[in-house]
Amino acid sequence: MKVYGIIPARYGSTRLPGKVLADIGGKPMIQHVYERASRSSSLDRLTVATDDDRVYEKVLDFGGEAVKTSPHHPSGTDRAAEAVQVLGAKEEDLIVNIQGDQPLFEPGMVDEIVGPFRKDPDIRMGALVHPIRSREELLNPSVVKVVVDKLGFAIYFSRSPLPYVIPSSPTPRYYKHIGPYAYRTGFLIQFTKIQRGPLEQAESLEQLRALENGYRVRIVETQYDSQEVDTPEDLEQVRKRFGGAGSTPLPAAS
Repeated sequence: MKVYGIIPARYGSTRLPGKVLADIGGKPMIQHVYERASRSSSLDRLTVATDDDRVYEKVLDFGGEAVKTSPHHPSGTDRAAEAVQVLGAKEEDLIVNIQGDQPLFEPGMVDEIVGPFRKDPDIRMGALVHPIRSREELLNPSVVKVVVDKLGFAIYFSRSPLPYVIPSSPTPRYYKHIGPYAYRTGFLIQFTKIQRGPLEQAESLEQLRALENGYRVRIVETQYDSQEVDTPEDLEQVRKRFGGAGSTPLPAAS
């Protein structure tokens, strides 16, 4: 099994256009993500998938690998699916979809999500979760909550706080989805061809497409937390973590 890391990078972000090229400590965001991902011992190949010439050229400038994809993809998952076909990945190979807006993510997250796939050839899709530690996160609809069964598979993903707790009942552990996804190549391509169902449309969460169609999603609890850059405020917070010039050492994500 070969492991491909794919970083979908769309320039035209709705809330923060051009964020993947935003300067952070003297480097564009996409370079920080690429350099961190390249430190994972699990990846055999790492590629940025983009529809934008500016992003494509920037990745080549810093020595990374990139492929051009269609500008019409509705999601990064669709972009990753096209990229792996361009790269010639085999059906049984593993694709790790790495978020291009997490310049502080830990390379160890990639290793964590790859682990179960090496042990169980029947796993088709996987995701990472991290404990929710604040009420603010629990109530934030941008933080995707995950309910997990005893075997380590997702029961449901939601923007709402889950599970609901009856007064006087023990407080459960709450989890949020974080970081990369992983898919077998064959399943990833199949997944992008499945029609969006009512739950996915209601929550705007494509993970629910798998659950709505009877596919299991293997969940791995990561020891790391990470921050996405979705708004100008997020970007400024991340910039403060770096400071100085582009040669500044990579800060820890946690």
